[in-house]
Amino acid sequence: MIDVSTHDGIHTLRLARPPANALDPALLRALIDAVEAAPRDGARGIVLAGGRGIFSAGLDVPHLLTLDRAGMHGAWSAFFGAARALARCPVPVVAAIGGHCPAGGCVLALCCDYRVMALADAGASPYRIGLNEVQVGVPVPDAVQHLMRRTVGPRQAEKLLVIGAMPDTGAALALGLVDEAVPMDEVEPRAQAWLQALSALPQHAVRATREVARADLVATMTDPVGTAVEPFVDVWFAEPTQAALQAMVARLRR
Repeated sequence: MIDVSTHDGIHTLRLARPPANALDPALLRALIDAVEAAPRDGARGIVLAGGRGIFSAGLDVPHLLTLDRAGMHGAWSAFFGAARALARCPVPVVAAIGGHCPAGGCVLALCCDYRVMALADAGASPYRIGLNEVQVGVPVPDAVQHLMRRTVGPRQAEKLLVIGAMPDTGAALALGLVDEAVPMDEVEPRAQAWLQALSALPQHAVRATREVARADLVATMTDPVGTAVEPFVDVWFAEPTQAALQAMVARLRR
């Protein structure tokens, strides 16, 4: 479920669960293993990539709706485990976003150090990124809201989160939600180039500074069972949430 390639000390981890890289527990656990293995295998940086046209569609909601409470607890633990692995990775991680990046896909991208996102071809519908949970009837837990606040600031985060906004690539760049907006074929080369430039700096200084700068992110994702999983499982099984999710899945199947 994760394709791994290496070039000049940079490891590219590509989500490989077609058609949309929907995040189920198996994919999330494979991602945790790959992120943790890369530094042990000598990686100086990681590029996290998805598919062409879609980075990840987010959590696999149809699968999650088949799970009981214990299964949901395991699924959400795997999701926050993957986010935590990215947040505390000892080497920098760049999200190479080659398409749409909603919900859970956006969470993973927000846990990376840097985000490079594709611009759609002229005349094509723009690619979009964001936390659109509210639009499908799911409240956004505080641990996830923290990711958006630390990226775009509290006021902008509130405005985006309460309506489940999905800005296009250009708007996301203006907000600071992504760091670069480039044509599709330049997404992964730019991600590689940013990591190479970072690796040319004195690494003891980079590591120490990065550790301080990302301490809040690591702390937020370190205790997901207490801060996010248990409350979110309660909300997940609430009648209004289940009704909204079932309606969404019905629309997708049509």
